[in-house]
Amino acid sequence: MTPSKRLPAGIWVLGFVSLLMDISSEMIHSLLPLFMVTTLGTSVLVIGLIEGLAESMALIVKVFSGVLSDYVGKRKWLAVLGYALGALSKPLFAIASSAGTVTAARLLDRFGKGIRGAPRDALVADIAPPEMRGAAFGLRQSLDTVGAFIGPLIGVGLMLLWANDFRAVFWVALIPAMLSVALLIFGLKEPKAEKPHTPSNPITRHNLKRLTAPYWWVVGIGAAFTLARFSEAFLVLKAEQSGVALALVPLVMVAMNIVYSASAYPFGKLSDHMSHRQLLMWGLVVLLMADVVLAQSSHWSGVLAGVLLWGIHMGMTQGLLAAMVAKTAPADLLGTAFGFFNLVSGLAMLVASVLAGVLWDSLGASATFVGGAVFCVVAFVGLLRRPQALGYH
Repeated sequence: MTPSKRLPAGIWVLGFVSLLMDISSEMIHSLLPLFMVTTLGTSVLVIGLIEGLAESMALIVKVFSGVLSDYVGKRKWLAVLGYALGALSKPLFAIASSAGTVTAARLLDRFGKGIRGAPRDALVADIAPPEMRGAAFGLRQSLDTVGAFIGPLIGVGLMLLWANDFRAVFWVALIPAMLSVALLIFGLKEPKAEKPHTPSNPITRHNLKRLTAPYWWVVGIGAAFTLARFSEAFLVLKAEQSGVALALVPLVMVAMNIVYSASAYPFGKLSDHMSHRQLLMWGLVVLLMADVVLAQSSHWSGVLAGVLLWGIHMGMTQGLLAAMVAKTAPADLLGTAFGFFNLVSGLAMLVASVLAGVLWDSLGASATFVGGAVFCVVAFVGLLRRPQALGYH
């Protein structure tokens, strides 16, 4: 690969920043429900309320942080603030003696996630050459997902080593979080703007009109994909239902994330050289196959096959959708564009997960995945009927 075809170093830095923070977060989050139930005596209802409140905060903050990064014309230090808040939340989990402290820690952690999300994605788009954005977003997502399966493995290993000492594991999680912040501060240089930046409100009527039909089409397709996919928690529930030993159920998510991580960069790179719409269609076909397999399988081997297909779908589509947002939005509104995209996708995930839960409780597990397959077909039709006038390949 010639130097001109190499991804800029800043993309690798952002990828490893995500990897380190995900290791830290997943070391805690994979154990937190057990810690709250067994150590703090928290009810499952309270855990659900805390998680819902925390994720809702992250969604709302993402929009404002994206808008703010466009207003000031700087993205790095907003991302640093977001990652720093995430790191500062880790000791609160370790010292928590009540559900109130855990709630504060989760809110601080998700507030930080909300702040850093849109500016970080906009930074990727700013740093990567336009013809390599698919590869850039794929690489960042791939490294992020590596952290998502390394973190729980480290957490489980330390729990076995230290006789289920939750608090000790939570303290160790602070180390990769602090390394993540340090790497972002000292390892990344924000690219200089081509012309002097004059602060202006990104969400005026004039600016919002610059987010044209192709961008909103991408937002709509992203929401449709999310409705078709719902929460991965249902994969874990399906694995438990298929007879997988309780202690091994978390390995389902490890398997999914390994496939996701391994496929995100190759498919991101492929998206730079083929029709984005065509690759999205293939991604829907893979998700449809996953839903069909999961709906019909009662044995762990079938569930594993469905989970692996799910991971391939994620690798094919998630970095690609981010690259499509970057392509369809003006450069000075990238933070705002990613903020709205993340908000709509997050709300769609909430709706999809509620619908999946209703189907599961009323009609059974198979109905949940059949419902996902139906949404796949709807999204596929949406891709087929895309107006050619939008001019997006």
